[in-house]
Amino acid sequence: MSMTLIGGIFGLALLYYGAEFLVKGGSAIALKLKVSPLVIGLTLVAYATSAPEMVVSCDAAIKGLGDVSIGNVVGSNICNIALILGLCAIITPLQVNKKLLQFDVWLMIAASLALLGCFFLNSGVNRIEGAILLLCSIAYTVWSIYASRRESAMEESKSAQDAATEITAPPSMNMLPAIALAVGGISALVLGGKLFVNAATLLAQLCGVSDAVIGLTVVAVGTSLPELATSLVAAVRKEQDIAIGNVIGSNIFNIFTILGVAPLISPLQAVGINYVDIFLMLGLSLILYIFMKSNLKISRTECAILLAVYIAYTVYLIMR
Repeated sequence: MSMTLIGGIFGLALLYYGAEFLVKGGSAIALKLKVSPLVIGLTLVAYATSAPEMVVSCDAAIKGLGDVSIGNVVGSNICNIALILGLCAIITPLQVNKKLLQFDVWLMIAASLALLGCFFLNSGVNRIEGAILLLCSIAYTVWSIYASRRESAMEESKSAQDAATEITAPPSMNMLPAIALAVGGISALVLGGKLFVNAATLLAQLCGVSDAVIGLTVVAVGTSLPELATSLVAAVRKEQDIAIGNVIGSNIFNIFTILGVAPLISPLQAVGINYVDIFLMLGLSLILYIFMKSNLKISRTECAILLAVYIAYTVYLIMR
């Protein structure tokens, strides 16, 4: 038992340093590839921090647990918006890149609507729907990188110096060290999250908390720990594009990629999923758009609202 608890403390350290490495490495990769930190947050960082959700949902699909596979994604998306962005905005009000409002946030909302549509059609996600979702993920990733590189090239032709100062990563870092730093950060995040969840689960069991409540709270938040750690560190380091982009990109990735791959393994039937959860995920996406559009900033008052929603939702989960 003591070793598990010590492992939990070590896991927290891995989460912190893993997030630091991923943010630094991701920023350096953005500089070398001539794409914006926002796009790196929406793609590389978001996809990397969603690795635990991918593992959990695919493993659940193999075991025929459609409720777990889809519930993991829905719960993670709710946590990303209500808890993670709420905590980040407490540290510092988050300045919003207006480019997010033009496409990415709307795509996140569209992805939520697509999942809702799948439920109305067949109470799950079949292979054809999964393939369509996966194609959307590939198209979005390719388009994001292409559009950012094209924009960077245009800006560079006007003012190379101004374009370079937009990224805070050290310009002397070569690509290989940057990739190594990012990969090391991802590995530390995944391992740290696993160690922390194991310790938190043990503590909850010692306190007499039921397995159901543990699954709905500790494990659900546990798969979002990489996003939480990375966005918090990015907010502290004033890499706000990465902090917000990580959350929005993760939510897009969770639906399009994870629920695109998992049904290809085995069609997902989720008759036990509560529509309240899906509508809350969609509602939070719409609320986030409203908050982001107001003065292009997520304020501390707005973050308090998000956190209050998450606390109320957690209480609802425990009581239902």
